[in-house]
Amino acid sequence: MKTRATKSKPAKSRSVRAASARQTDLSAAAIARFERRRATVGVVGLGYVGLPLVRAMHDAGFTVVGYDIDATKIDMLKKGQAYLKHLGVELVRHLAASPRFTPTTNAKALAKCDAIAICVPTPLGKHDEPDLSYVEHSTRMIAGVLKRGALVSLESTTYPGTTRELCLPILEAGGRRCGRDFFLAFSPEREDPGRKGVNTREIPRLVGGIDDASTKVAAAMYRAAIERVHEVESAEVAEAAKILENTYRAVNIALVNELKPVLADMGIDIWQVIEAASTKPFGFQAFYPGPGLGGHCIPIDPYYLTYKAREFGHVTRFIELAGLVNRRMPRYVVDRTAEALNDAGLPMRGAKVLVVGIAYKPNIDDVRETPAAEIIELLADRGAIVSFHDPHVGVFPRMRKYDIPLKSLPLNAGNLHQCDAVVIVTDHAAVDWALIGREAGLVVDTRNVMAKVKGRIRARVVKA
Repeated sequence: MKTRATKSKPAKSRSVRAASARQTDLSAAAIARFERRRATVGVVGLGYVGLPLVRAMHDAGFTVVGYDIDATKIDMLKKGQAYLKHLGVELVRHLAASPRFTPTTNAKALAKCDAIAICVPTPLGKHDEPDLSYVEHSTRMIAGVLKRGALVSLESTTYPGTTRELCLPILEAGGRRCGRDFFLAFSPEREDPGRKGVNTREIPRLVGGIDDASTKVAAAMYRAAIERVHEVESAEVAEAAKILENTYRAVNIALVNELKPVLADMGIDIWQVIEAASTKPFGFQAFYPGPGLGGHCIPIDPYYLTYKAREFGHVTRFIELAGLVNRRMPRYVVDRTAEALNDAGLPMRGAKVLVVGIAYKPNIDDVRETPAAEIIELLADRGAIVSFHDPHVGVFPRMRKYDIPLKSLPLNAGNLHQCDAVVIVTDHAAVDWALIGREAGLVVDTRNVMAKVKGRIRARVVKA
């Protein structure tokens, strides 16, 4: 018995050493491909996250395959036509002319990729539960074409554990094993659409793998395209860091949103209070109130964390309260508009209200989760005749929760004279705010933009 046990140990040891050597060889080969820029990188989802990543990887010298289920996007990319205006037309023209970029709706094109990044939406369901269907479907598609030794990197924001608990089993379902046949990591996107002077290459990148080899391989790929890459202990750490970043913002925005009506009733301008507090050179970071949260991150990501926390028996009261505060801001804006109209002797029913700006943030055409949608719907529910002006959005696009059949009106004196109230939702630089100040009768300002207008303002301005 002892003799047999003793003889079996070297065999087992050799097997382990051989497996370890194969893993080392596989990861070393993958790292070498990325360091030498001889890899092909696939990007699944060519939206606000995926397309900037395509640019970064292409600029790094990689051959890039861009995959999307939207045939319209693919057709526009092939023709060099921009569908994300804030990225500029030169980007898509450059990609269209490059032999190193292939846009496609055919998943089989991903079979030649040495790395595939998943950049798909992670929205909320009807009851604020995570909707990971896009991630799941994308992972299953990739599992069907993934070649040996390739890296899969999830970039979509999600709760801690998604990469290991959802993506890993799908990729290993056919008998493959992470570290032996492929590599898997999480590297959260940090895009800020419309921000000037900073591009994907300059934004530090977090990387956390399912195992150490996956972390090293993923870091090698991103280091080829990103100036600073920070490796973390695991995919879960990277997932949690991304959730923390956006929850931090949501909670602090909720604080000033909660203070706004309190201080307003005291006759105190919260914008002046924030400006005053900002003179402190330490211990304070300015956050600003608004008409509600928009975009794909801040209104959504904290709910992914609260969902996962319940699985472990925790109730994230602070985060959920912040969500309630931020979500009530569109109704507060509409209430302030009704009060302002009433003070002018006008009822809300039948009042003509022009909403200025429907994008969720300034100087872009992104309307994802925009508070303008709820504000317009609430105004219409109260009987107002609503129109909008946005220099970046010509037609209100159909959304998951809203279908608002409106087109942007020209901003001119005639249209302003016909309005009973102008509600400022987005402070685009391209809007002539001085014109609004001169020609409108009533302005409900949610962004404090009218306070920055030089010259005489004839309109009555109410902050909301």
